[in-house]
Amino acid sequence: MERNVAWSKDEEVLAFAVSDNRAVITLNRQDFIRLRKANPRSAGIISCKNDTDRERMTIRINEALAASEPLPGKLIRVVRPAS
Repeated sequence: MERNVAWSKDEEVLAFAVSDNRAVITLNRQDFIRLRKANPRSAGIISCKNDTDRERMTIRINEALAASEPLPGKLIRVVRPAS
């Protein structure tokens, strides 16, 4: 698979998070879903759909985390509610 510059930087972000036992929260859904498949031992990845209503997005993230703990090794997808 050919890797682009953005993917390389995403790999660095995930590698840093893994080495420091940190979860990653991202709007870059596609790349981090692929990266998680390659490195499932992360402290967790929270993949969000962008929502300009940040308060609503924060509430959805919190609800998703509360419903699926513990986070290590998991990929949690947070989507926008239907309009």
